Amino acid sequence: MLRALLLPGLLLLALPGPLHGVEPDEILADPAMEARARDLGRELRCLVCQNQSIEDSDAPLARDLRVILRRRIEAGDSDEAAVAWIVERYGDYVLLKPPLRGDTAMLWGAPLVALAAGALVVAFALRRNRHAGKGDGP
Repeated sequence: MLRALLLPGLLLLALPGPLHGVEPDEILADPAMEARARDLGRELRCLVCQNQSIEDSDAPLARDLRVILRRRIEAGDSDEAAVAWIVERYGDYVLLKPPLRGDTAMLWGAPLVALAAGALVVAFALRRNRHAGKGDGP
């Protein structure tokens, strides 16, 4: 019985834990500030990986951005000011959720337009199939 439990237990220990980009030397001493930094870091895009936040990325640039963000928070910046400081230097592209403005409206509107176009194509195809089925008589 002990052997039956030993092997699965060892396998579970061998599995890697969750992988995060944040290194131990980057973590702030104040847990509240660290929680703020992690929350804000999840909103910022890694400019190298592009599909990951800076909190999840192992890229050197993401590490630099994490350090900068934590320094801004330690300096007393509000959440908005810390993010604005980074956006000012890297542009809205660094935001995983860019703001809705005239120049970003296409980003937000394109999925809706594509969905509507797809619905129209399906509706026309169904309508064509119904009419084609009525014309096939004996």
